[in-house]
Amino acid sequence: QVQLVESGGASVHPGASLNLSCVVSGDIFAVGIMGWYRQAPGKERELVATIRRGGTTNYADSMKDRFTISRDTSKNTAYLQMNDLKHEDKAVYYCNTDTVRIKNGDCYYNKWGRGTQVTVSA
Repeated sequence: QVQLVESGGASVHPGASLNLSCVVSGDIFAVGIMGWYRQAPGKERELVATIRRGGTTNYADSMKDRFTISRDTSKNTAYLQMNDLKHEDKAVYYCNTDTVRIKNGDCYYNKWGRGTQVTVSA
């Protein structure tokens, strides 16, 4: 069984920073592309950023200046450093991976975590 568990969400003031974490758990052999997405109230889920195993990153244009995605492949963990948070960053932030291979050879595709809430208010 493979699970993605996000953490680090909180209620903060505008201008604050947060660092989200996403751990992929299970009998993991390898994790593919990891990504962060977010869904604000009443809106569709949108891409924040993705990162490949080798470290290549991709960002939504509106977020590349304040957000930084990283990963620790040895820990099957991805991070999202968010700086200068704004009201419009309020959302549930979800972690995703396109592929997880476990040690018995099975692969799981398009796995999602349950999300972590980020609230930005004065």
